[in-house]
Amino acid sequence: MTRRRKVVVAVLIVLALLVAAVVAVGTWYRPMLMTGTGYAAHNACAIHFLTDRDDPESDLPPNPLVPLLRTEIDDSEGWARSSVLGIAFAQQAWASEYGCAVGEGRAAGSEHTSLVGSQEDRPEGIGLPQATDVPAEVGAALDRAAGQEGTRGLVAVHRGEILDEWYADGFGPDTRQLGWSMAKSVAATLVGRAQQEFPEADLDPADTNLRPEWTDERAQISLDDLLRMTSGLEWDEDYDLGTPITQMLFAEPDMAAFAAAQPLAHEPGTVRQYSSGTTNIVCDLLHERTGLGPEMADRLLFDPLGMTSAVLEADASGRSVCSSYLWATPRDWARFGQFTLDDGEVDGRRLLPAGWMDYATSVVPAGGEPEPYGAQWWTNDAGDGTPLRLPGIPADAYWASGHDGQYIVVVPSADLVVVRTGFSPGGSIGALGIEDLVGDLTRAVG
Repeated sequence: MTRRRKVVVAVLIVLALLVAAVVAVGTWYRPMLMTGTGYAAHNACAIHFLTDRDDPESDLPPNPLVPLLRTEIDDSEGWARSSVLGIAFAQQAWASEYGCAVGEGRAAGSEHTSLVGSQEDRPEGIGLPQATDVPAEVGAALDRAAGQEGTRGLVAVHRGEILDEWYADGFGPDTRQLGWSMAKSVAATLVGRAQQEFPEADLDPADTNLRPEWTDERAQISLDDLLRMTSGLEWDEDYDLGTPITQMLFAEPDMAAFAAAQPLAHEPGTVRQYSSGTTNIVCDLLHERTGLGPEMADRLLFDPLGMTSAVLEADASGRSVCSSYLWATPRDWARFGQFTLDDGEVDGRRLLPAGWMDYATSVVPAGGEPEPYGAQWWTNDAGDGTPLRLPGIPADAYWASGHDGQYIVVVPSADLVVVRTGFSPGGSIGALGIEDLVGDLTRAVG
């Protein structure tokens, strides 16, 4: 063999090895890379088409793949696409009236539209009028809370009236903000609404045999287990690229089906493990039993309450992403909190079964995560004599909690609702000064 031929062969071998290495690395890291590009595409789409802001990197949690990502937006077709270096692992998110769905096309049952400025397109329901007699301590309490890093919006409501509100620069009363897991508390309320509006839907929390493919031990999972995070389904809620939670949210066209396919790790009803997957299974059940599509939350909740800004996003299958993807203004989050404080009554009309919120905020003992947790709501009192979760506020307080500092705190004994939106990675309800804020407001209105 000539020297030249040997060199050519050697170069070809090296190239083959490089190609094999690239393919192997790509295959190994594919789940992480696909969730990374899906995350970037969805965030770019949602920020661009649902809000009047256009900086997803500052508005939402960071993506570690950012240096490798290339993202583009097409306004005429209504999509955002992200890929690694513009050549691989591309994911596309499609905008519609039901938010942005990652997949090969727009969410089933939806059409392309931009939702920027669409708050006026929906019917008015209950409002939250401005209070006229506001204690001076209220403004001071909000000013102190506004000083917490990452705070973007604060609304305080007493007896159904807005006492005061505050917004960071770039945000305002009409800016939709993502509530992340505050959507879970909305999901529980949708179950109550569906019970009220569709009595034939057979939504008893004790019901089992919830999905046809659950022919093994998963058939014993009840709706109550799903609502209380005690389904026993294997899950990992860590927001790392490639984990079940990020795989579901950023790479799965049918999120509920993905979550329902997980195996059992515990006997149903025995161990509490926080899981966004189980919440999406709940809403999938609601879609099935009510026959409603992605308009379900509008029909059952947002329209009757006049939550004109609220958008509950759907995945590519057209099913609601009830675990994580609800956008609304802080005022509309407060409207929702007031609705639960009133136990589901609006202008004398009952929209939730009587006592629904007592059920949703009651704690059933289970192993696993120790925090007091009801049915998709966090509670201050576990009801077993243990110390209050937040000793600085009344025992009957309960709250919806979302990633990076989103909270709706409801205090029935003070007739008080407090909303905090923001971007405070790692901040807990105590560390963000929300306990102090709610305590100060409770004393101010008392």
